[in-house]
Amino acid sequence: MPTTRRTFTGIDASGPCPVEYRFTHSKSGNRHLTVVFANLFAPDDYGWGTGVLDGLRSNILWIRDRFDGGNTYYLCRGMDFSVERSVIGLINRVAGALGLTPDDVTLWGSSKGGSAALYYGLRYGFRNIVASVPQFAVGTFVRDVYPDIGRHMLGEDLAPENVAVLDRILPDLMAAGANPRANIYLVSSPQDEQYATQVEPYVGMLRRYPNFNFIYSESPHITDHGKVTLRNVPPLLAIGYLLAEGIAPKFGVTRHNYEEPDHDTSPVEAFLAATRVHRDAAEFPAPVILHPAPDSLQPTTGVRFTGSAAGAVRVSVWENGKFLGTPAVGPDGGWSWELDRPWPAGPHHVKVFAVDQAGFQSPRAEVVFTAAAHAAAG
Repeated sequence: MPTTRRTFTGIDASGPCPVEYRFTHSKSGNRHLTVVFANLFAPDDYGWGTGVLDGLRSNILWIRDRFDGGNTYYLCRGMDFSVERSVIGLINRVAGALGLTPDDVTLWGSSKGGSAALYYGLRYGFRNIVASVPQFAVGTFVRDVYPDIGRHMLGEDLAPENVAVLDRILPDLMAAGANPRANIYLVSSPQDEQYATQVEPYVGMLRRYPNFNFIYSESPHITDHGKVTLRNVPPLLAIGYLLAEGIAPKFGVTRHNYEEPDHDTSPVEAFLAATRVHRDAAEFPAPVILHPAPDSLQPTTGVRFTGSAAGAVRVSVWENGKFLGTPAVGPDGGWSWELDRPWPAGPHHVKVFAVDQAGFQSPRAEVVFTAAAHAAAG
């Protein structure tokens, strides 16, 4: 699991089903817990596990959706909801061990994980729910789109009555106004092929929640279901950062379309070219390095660089991307400079550029020489 934070892996076997999890402590004593549910095809059945959440200061609990070898939407196997009882038991035990209440918890997920975040958030009273491109009619979706998952959850015969049960679990909670104090953040897009059947018919029920927020993303870069969350990682993280700090933003329903891939950039390109710091040789010539001579052998101490730089007020000396010095240029254009410490023995590739009164820079001049402890100056 690529992350820069120390991560603990465990199995909670106190419920009817063992639940695998990963956990990382909060930063700077933050008093919040973010619970992450996995999307379909998440690596190793853990969602958002690539390090993208490392900036959150909250505790983070990732829950794996792998029960008896299959995905379950964190709900059931063969309509046995012992999976759900085990998952909510894990969340409550972790939150309790941290001394946190449901008001201090954010449930987070995309696609399948978004459905789980909504379900657990509404049913069990967690304050914050962040759900990107969830499926609301879960039974129909797994039966028609992922029948292997459907058989694992619904039973081998994919019985219509079982499909109907899973189709109703989210709509029934919303219709009942479950957890009315929830801060709900939904992300979806009309470019998602699932939007018309899996999201649009249900948004109206969420609008009754006082702090329901909907990012309706119309980016031209979104071409299918999987691209919606990917394109909205920055706003999702912005929401997550605020929630982890105890701040619940309220922006309502907003259309998100701040991209024009084919927009004409020539005016700004012209501006950038006219005001660029780096000038070409015809406008501002590179400085001349008179000493040391190219490919010469020099002592490790006492190497004096000299040269000229027409139109410059100073030159800047660098090696391997590290700044070495910035000698002034005299009225006659001449400059000289000596390193204030010995040169390490071996080859050196030094670059010098000139800077004029306004701060514009010339092209680079370069000289390569070799320093040796017993070489004669020259």
